[in-house]
Amino acid sequence: VYEPDMVSTELVDSTVQHVRKYHVIKDFSLINQNGEPVTQSKYTDKIYVADFFFTTCQTICPIMTDHMVQIQERLNKMNDTTVYLVSHSVTPDIDTVDRLKRYAKDKGVDDHRWNLLTGDKKQIYDLARKSYLVAKSDGDGGPYDMIHTENFVLVDQQKRIRGFYDGTNPEEIDRLMEDIEILKESNID
Repeated sequence: VYEPDMVSTELVDSTVQHVRKYHVIKDFSLINQNGEPVTQSKYTDKIYVADFFFTTCQTICPIMTDHMVQIQERLNKMNDTTVYLVSHSVTPDIDTVDRLKRYAKDKGVDDHRWNLLTGDKKQIYDLARKSYLVAKSDGDGGPYDMIHTENFVLVDQQKRIRGFYDGTNPEEIDRLMEDIEILKESNID
């Protein structure tokens, strides 16, 4: 279980760097590609992989999305119904529900497994910096603030971080899939 004090200070908001126990992903309320509200309670007692992206990104995001599609396909081949995918848009003003829906269709997103989320930018940026511990910069979620990270985060059934993976590296995707299997089998508290 990763706690904020175990992660590089470059990736953790200074207000949570001291936390050594009981760190969990904060509750959230966002909107998915189908215009449906999605909250943290949707993932209660579930395992999920989270990332941060934007639909107009031309650098790492297309690679990361392709890798998320591969994860989705591998889970579907295994008939796994216990692991989910959550992608948070870091440009929610651009990534409207309609835009996310088109992107989801273009990429082959399975709506039952994978939510592309948009909503309040400050909330999304606080999640990245203070909950998922993936931001490489300080900021306030304002108009000139930008998060761009290649990290995938594995979250367990108790909303705790269990691993970080480079979403642009195919070998890391294999490691993530192995860790998902270990987590499913162990069901450790």
